[in-house]
Parts: sequence; C-alpha cells; structure tokens
Amino acid sequence: MAAWRVVAPGPVAGHPLEFGRETIPGPGPGELLVKVLACGVCRTDLHVTEGDLPVHRPGVIPGHEVVGEVAALGDSVSGSFAVGDRVGIAWLRHTCGHCAACLRGAENLCRQSRYTGWDADGGYAEFATVPADYALHLPAGYSDTELAPLLCAGIIGYRALERAAVPDGGALGIYGFGGSAHLTAQVASIRGARVHVMTRGAEARALAQRLGAASVQGVRDVPPEPLDSAILFAPVGDLVPVAMEALADGGTLAVAGIHLSDIPTLEYQRHLFRERQIRSVTANTRSDSVEFLRIAAEHRLSIDIHPYPLDRADRALRDLEGGKFSGAAVLEP
Repeated sequence: MAAWRVVAPGPVAGHPLEFGRETIPGPGPGELLVKVLACGVCRTDLHVTEGDLPVHRPGVIPGHEVVGEVAALGDSVSGSFAVGDRVGIAWLRHTCGHCAACLRGAENLCRQSRYTGWDADGGYAEFATVPADYALHLPAGYSDTELAPLLCAGIIGYRALERAAVPDGGALGIYGFGGSAHLTAQVASIRGARVHVMTRGAEARALAQRLGAASVQGVRDVPPEPLDSAILFAPVGDLVPVAMEALADGGTLAVAGIHLSDIPTLEYQRHLFRERQIRSVTANTRSDSVEFLRIAAEHRLSIDIHPYPLDRADRALRDLEGGKFSGAAVLEP
C-alpha cells in the first residue's frame, strides 16, 4: 500500500514526511482492517509532523479523520461491523476502562489513552486498522470526503462547544475559522446561539458570512456584544487575553487546541474577575463522537472541502500551515 510516514519531525517546508509503499497491515484481535476512502488533514497532524507534540511512535503514519470500508475482521470481532461497512476512524483509539477518569465517564482524560496517527498508524495511507470498539458508524447523506472532517474537526468542536457552556440563546465568540470552527459554528447556530466570528483572512471571513454568522470581524477586534461564551480554535496564546476581555460577566472561554503557543500574563481584574473562566479541551469521549454524529445525521451540515490526492499530503500540510485555505483539507487515495 502507499503511505506517508513522519521520518524526521520538523518544519513542513523541510520535508519531514516520506512517501512510499509497504505491506498492508493485518488486523489484530478485536480490530478492523479498513480500506481508506478519505482522510482529513487536521492541525494536530501538523503538530505531530513538525514535532510540536512529543514523538509517541517513531515513523508514525499521521491521520485520524479516516473514512473507509471494512476490508477484514480480526479475531473476536462480532456484531457491530461486517466486511463492506462504511466506518470512521477518529483520534481516540484506546482507553484503559478502569481508572478513575474512565469510571466517571471522562475517558478522554485516561492517562493510558492512545491516539490514531500519534500512538498508532493513521490514515495517510491506503489501509489502516482500528479497534472495533473505537470505530464509528457514520451517518448517511454525506460523501466519504465530506464525512472525514467530522471525525475530529467536528467532534472536538462539539466537545469545545460543550466546555464553553453556551447558555440558551446566548452569544458565542469563535476565534479562528478553519475546519473545526466552521462546523462548530453551525452546531451552535442550530442550538440557537448568536455566533460572532473573529478571524483573519478574507476567505475565512467570507465563509463565516455564508454560514450565517451574526457578525464577522478581525481576530483582535471587539465583537458587537459581550460574549457569554467563546472558543479559541487558533493555536495562538496571545489571543487568550483578547477573548477573556470580550467575555460577559460569568463567561467561559474554551481552548480547543492540543497545542497552544505561550499565553501572556493575565490581569486578574481585567481578564478573570466577575467569575470569568478559561477551560481547556482534551480530546473527546466516544459519547461525544456518537452525539455529534447524531446531530450531523439530523441536520445537514455544510462542509467546506479542499481535496488533495494522497500523494500530495505534504502539500496539504504546507497549505494548512500557511493558511492557504479555509474549511478542511481531505486526502483522497
């Protein structure tokens, strides 16, 4: 099969990925072998490739927004999936199931968790494996390419929206407007929120306007009303005090990224007093995935797609790093 591996983590301009051919993996016990039909290009892939995140598996195949077809079943797989089924492979790949976090329903905080495209090979390839217990059933009505960004951009955006605790009919600010943000904005609107988008770039602003944002302005501009909640999607720590200052009394900022540049000093009276708070977002639970995909099945989301052939995955990551597109890039084998 064809596949990309991270051979020397570093800036994408320096070609840290290597494209080659290798043997198709076999499914282990409890696993599915999946023929990849589409794989989204996520900013986390960029962090893995550039070494912003520590190496968990040397030479890993990136990619964790994988849509495919079940090609084979490992031993002990029964019931949920059959050969030929369309299936999703997302970021969360394994949790222990018995630690305090797992037992209270917070498996995203399991210290033994493992992740697709970081701890195990992912979807920048023609085939991938996934534990059947972590594979996802996918909604009808979407193409393979459309579904791919839902599997991280959509799911993590949904968790960020939950963490942001937007009140009914409240004002939500979104900082940065790429793959995850443009899906999250739609879910927030479905729930009745007024969505204010702060982002750079004419293309991203135009996309936000097309999707019905209540207002669109520059990333450091003041929104037209105090924000009940905000989500920071841009991995820019300098924007944390900007967003905190835009919050209404009692407001919440959720930081959605797995990696963030340093946050400047916050002033207590200016940024935190009046019970304003900041929350991080760490991965997701399988329940988050199921609930978000249920919403996607009930409400047809508009997904802004930029397709690339599999053999141009390095170009897709460079374009992502350079802000060359809004929406989501997707690899097509």
